[in-house]
Amino acid sequence: MSFVGKVWKVLVGIKDGLVLLFMLLFFIGLFGILSARPNPGQVRDGALLIELSGVVVEEKSPIDPFSALLSGTVPIEEYQARDIIRALDAAASDNRIKAVVFDLTTFLGGGQVHLREIGDAMDRVRKAKKPVLTYAVGYADDHMLLAAHASEVWLDPQGLAIISGPGGSNLYYAGLLDKLSVNAHIYRAGEFKSAVEPYSRSTMSDEARQNIGGLYGALWEEWQANVKKARPKLALARVTSDPVGWINSAGGDLAKAAIAGGLVDKLGDRVQFGARVAEIAGTDSWDKKPGAFASSDLKAFLASAGKDRSGKAIGIITIAGEIVDGEAGPGTAGGKRIADALDEALDDDLAGLVVRVDSPGGSVTASEEIRRAIQRYRDRKIPVAVSFANIAASGGYWVSMPGERIFAQPETVTGSIGVFAVVPTFENAADRIGVNADGFRTTPLSGQPDFIGGFSPEFEAIMQASISGTYTDFLDLVSKGRKQPVEKIDAIAGGRVWDGGTARQLGLVDEFGSLEDAIAWVAGKAEAKDGKWHAVYLGESVESYDSLIRQLLTSSAGPAPVSNGGDIFALAGRNNGDVLNRVARDAARLMGTRGIQAYCIECPATAPIVAKAPRLEASDGILVWLTSLAAF
Repeated sequence: MSFVGKVWKVLVGIKDGLVLLFMLLFFIGLFGILSARPNPGQVRDGALLIELSGVVVEEKSPIDPFSALLSGTVPIEEYQARDIIRALDAAASDNRIKAVVFDLTTFLGGGQVHLREIGDAMDRVRKAKKPVLTYAVGYADDHMLLAAHASEVWLDPQGLAIISGPGGSNLYYAGLLDKLSVNAHIYRAGEFKSAVEPYSRSTMSDEARQNIGGLYGALWEEWQANVKKARPKLALARVTSDPVGWINSAGGDLAKAAIAGGLVDKLGDRVQFGARVAEIAGTDSWDKKPGAFASSDLKAFLASAGKDRSGKAIGIITIAGEIVDGEAGPGTAGGKRIADALDEALDDDLAGLVVRVDSPGGSVTASEEIRRAIQRYRDRKIPVAVSFANIAASGGYWVSMPGERIFAQPETVTGSIGVFAVVPTFENAADRIGVNADGFRTTPLSGQPDFIGGFSPEFEAIMQASISGTYTDFLDLVSKGRKQPVEKIDAIAGGRVWDGGTARQLGLVDEFGSLEDAIAWVAGKAEAKDGKWHAVYLGESVESYDSLIRQLLTSSAGPAPVSNGGDIFALAGRNNGDVLNRVARDAARLMGTRGIQAYCIECPATAPIVAKAPRLEASDGILVWLTSLAAF
């Protein structure tokens, strides 16, 4: 090889090395940006501005930056209820904060318990002689649950405010399955376990209607009591009993009707609202745009507030979302992930443990894995309390049984003590297209489960026996955990769902109280002096690049259509999209590879169903494929 060729190779090697070096520096810099924490120094005199551009949740779901960027879809923003409450309580005593402002223009909602507790924190801010103002283009039920606690409620003149109350339609697929010649094999324990009804019926059963009617009635009563107490001038009966007459009396102007009904206090656009806030909190010395006012955002203020780390440590494990097997989460309760977090903290010298549950349940095996991990704390004589948020049903109740004391709220949905499984077979569909299954069996279980030839009677009997046995185990766990006879638990089980007030009367929970009440109870059991303890969230990992990912996606794909504002037609369009997402979700639940489920499908949703295109596998089957074509 010539001398020139050798020199060239060296130069190419140097070039490649420099490229790799610059790429490494680029990704180190990018990681630094993504890992940046909010700067407490950004907090200044003025208003605390809380822009709720998404949903309020118990536990935030992490964003996979690469998946999000590749999909080009802006993830829906999530706000942990405890963060908002902590910020409000800190704002009440912070001399820099002159007022609190909620921008609810793109707020999507949250669970009734979370929103009521945030409303209580808003009341504490007002008690500290600091005004709380809200602004939105549209107010619905969840918006009003917050806005009722505000000093001033502002609505855009082109907006609307409507209260609809809980309830609505479920989707039933028995007719569709019949047309597709799909046999849905239903296994359940509990006559009120209506989770399987969408696949076996075309209408709601009388038992389910009776149970869900009582639940929704209780939740509606609690909603009305809370809102009327916070906002006495709201003409709730008129707005809800005769909405057409109420709107017509305002000449069809929805914004003026909102004023007349007492839902809002003032009409004004964002500039007028900002000018009003500036009168209270001061003008912005940097931003001179119309409607600007001096403010600090939620993340910076939380960073400034800090966290107390004094005294004894009390562990908090969060079980939020559907309970599934494996490592899933946060935001989804992966059984192995949560059990590992509990076991890793078992030797951390915790004074006590609080189990925070906001889950409709899910996998029985994952629920039992979590329950056993919690029980290991009890076995070591560590005090354990359970705190229910919006929903603690089915598997969410199963995992709670090691608790010495269970705290709930009147709006909590709990119970649903029952189990089920749904498995489809396709013998009729195969016969329609000329496919037949035949062969030789040495035993009644040979070749089972056979999804084309059908299940044998013996296999069907074993499947049902498994469900019945699991239900018996569930009753035994509740009987021991609640210290009540199995017969009494069976009488209130059967898949029934209960509101928190009824559950307390039945002995399914011990007392009303918040997460803070549960922590204080554990601190008392651990003989920690007043205020001489702090909470440690087990397994918590905070990803701080969410805002950057959203900025990148918003700039390239435009903002996500998440607003609950706009006119009545925009609202109808969004609800239509939710229906299509529900169809895809229900189809995936039927066709997915799931085991025995302790899951409460009938429980009210605490957040909107997020539009996600399903990831289809060959095993998902023809029904998911057909449904996905219709939905997406």
